[in-house]
Amino acid sequence: MSTTLKLPELFGSMVFNEETMKERLSSASYKAWKKCVTEGTSLDISTANEIAEAMKQWAVEKGATHYTHWFQPMTGVTAEKHDSFISPVGGGKIIMEFSGKELVRGEPDASSFPSGGLRATFEARGYTAWDPTSFAFIKEGSLCIPTIFCSYSGHALDKKTPLLRSMDEVSRQAVRILRLFGDTETKRVTAQVGPEQEYFLIDKELYSKREDLRMTGRTLFGAKPPRGQELEDHYFGAIKPRIAAYMKELDETLWSLGVLSKTKHNEVAPSQHEMAPIFSDANTACDHNQLAMEVMKKVADKHGLVCLLHEKPFAGVNGSGKHDNWSLGTDTGKNLFKPGSTPSQNAQFLLFLAAFVKGVDEYQDFLRATVAFAGNDHRLGAQEAPPAVLSIFLGNDLNGVVQSIIQGTEFKEAGKRNLQIGVDVLPSIPQDNTDRNRTSPMAFTGNKFEFRMLGSSQSISGPNIALNTMMAEELKQFADQLEKSSDFQADLHALIKQVFTEHQRIIFNGNGYDDSWIVEAKKRGLCNLTSTADALPMYTAKKNVELFVNHGIYTEEEINARAEIHIENYSTVIAIEANTMVDMIRHDILPAVSAYATDLCERADSKSALGVSSKYETVTAKSVAELTDALLDACDKLEADVAAKPADAKEAMAYSHDVILADMSAARAAADKLETITAKEYWPFPVYSDLLFSV
Repeated sequence: MSTTLKLPELFGSMVFNEETMKERLSSASYKAWKKCVTEGTSLDISTANEIAEAMKQWAVEKGATHYTHWFQPMTGVTAEKHDSFISPVGGGKIIMEFSGKELVRGEPDASSFPSGGLRATFEARGYTAWDPTSFAFIKEGSLCIPTIFCSYSGHALDKKTPLLRSMDEVSRQAVRILRLFGDTETKRVTAQVGPEQEYFLIDKELYSKREDLRMTGRTLFGAKPPRGQELEDHYFGAIKPRIAAYMKELDETLWSLGVLSKTKHNEVAPSQHEMAPIFSDANTACDHNQLAMEVMKKVADKHGLVCLLHEKPFAGVNGSGKHDNWSLGTDTGKNLFKPGSTPSQNAQFLLFLAAFVKGVDEYQDFLRATVAFAGNDHRLGAQEAPPAVLSIFLGNDLNGVVQSIIQGTEFKEAGKRNLQIGVDVLPSIPQDNTDRNRTSPMAFTGNKFEFRMLGSSQSISGPNIALNTMMAEELKQFADQLEKSSDFQADLHALIKQVFTEHQRIIFNGNGYDDSWIVEAKKRGLCNLTSTADALPMYTAKKNVELFVNHGIYTEEEINARAEIHIENYSTVIAIEANTMVDMIRHDILPAVSAYATDLCERADSKSALGVSSKYETVTAKSVAELTDALLDACDKLEADVAAKPADAKEAMAYSHDVILADMSAARAAADKLETITAKEYWPFPVYSDLLFSV
């Protein structure tokens, strides 16, 4: 950042934001856009043309030559097709043009994006449509226009469309509840999200020497180094100069794009770090997180580094997650998960809390499925991340209030008089002042819930669609009941007590890593879907399909398509990893250890001829030979089993989990033992001590 350019001037400088629109649009067009955003009205073509012209002029002044509809297909990453602004005018001349029609709608080739059967391969046409609630921005000389993406028949082929639907639906149902409490001002309730992003940085030169990192994003081989994270000195430690330079450029790039990058620090594992943004609406948060992951990788490359977003790039040290902090806020500035100071405010807070508790309990299987994919299986439950069992942590104070409501007893607030629980005399509820419990999958942290099961590489869209929709369902049920009430306060109190009583099994404030919790969770009837193969079938469970179809978030075809895409992705990822492993074994490891064994034997013979002890050479050569045989056998089995993978997607998923992963584990065990006894100059690629401690 230039010393003459201050942060407030830098922030959003590459974004066609509301301030820029107000400056460059006529009053009528600005108001029309504003009404479109707040009330969902459509824009006429003349207004769209004016916005497009202003957007183009601003972008050209910033050095842009192209525009692209920036969308989020079901690949989990963003997509873009760039067109220049040029238009011929004769005589070999051009002008720079961009119309409202080009702004509002695009027509990309959709044939190669995953659709889960929503369209046939020959039906190549897809449509992108401008999302006016998300600001356009300039990236690498192109004006990027955030859009939805749908098929010719209108099916959502992206992650943005259902997210926007879910945000509208939770707003509708939340406003109904607020009206019951006398709130006549709030017009919209918005899901607010702050996704913390963990990542690894390693040296680019070392990365290029590891086929597994290049092909899969994680190390398929690697013995435990002499030092890992045992000293706990990396977490929040002083940031090294090379990393600090990277973080500085990352922040400045993100700030220019309007991303609210707030916090940066070293994480637990060596070479692991974290970036956390300030809260924004769920749609913007999703856009910005996708943008942040892309920028992280590109900035790293400029610094001779590689940013790894895989959930478990290195065995034996912590993997990377993405903590999804979720809440609901009104357009009048109120956080609906913030305990209030009056009985009425607290009754409202407890009703929203009850809805969340009920929703997580009833849809725990689907929430687990939203974070189920091959990479995250290596991380969940690994003494660094939440277990696969969903539960809610409320903290001591709030849990005390909930238990008092369930039991109909008095709640004693610390240091204060006893207060009888009841709607009219509900006590002031303190914000949680206990530890947030890092072992909990879903922790209440004062005015929000932290969903900690997300993997670092995934889009946050799916989990937030689920949170929004389950919340909308519970609020709808509450509103349907309370709107008919003849005694609102009595019925409200009874409803809150009933919900907490019936769904208290999902509340757990203890150590989620303890084996006893898994036993206890089973007794409570909670789901323990330990792998992706266990979790993904829950996607299409009858109650889950009905939830999303009834609220208009997905059609039945759309949710079935997403399940199919996730199921196919799982076995595809594992097949790529298995094939990469076979390739590295046959072309790198076996030739290397064979050469080493030959050298050992030659040296042993030479020493024997001189009458010198060759114990090291003899013993090591024998060990290398035995492990080489074991590795070769494991590789042969792995290769044969990959070739025998069933064609049916669900069968292939189960087979990949039960057979191929076991084969890969056996092959890795032999290879990692070989690494520990093979001379360094023979081992064919950088080891963990190089990768984790070289930056």
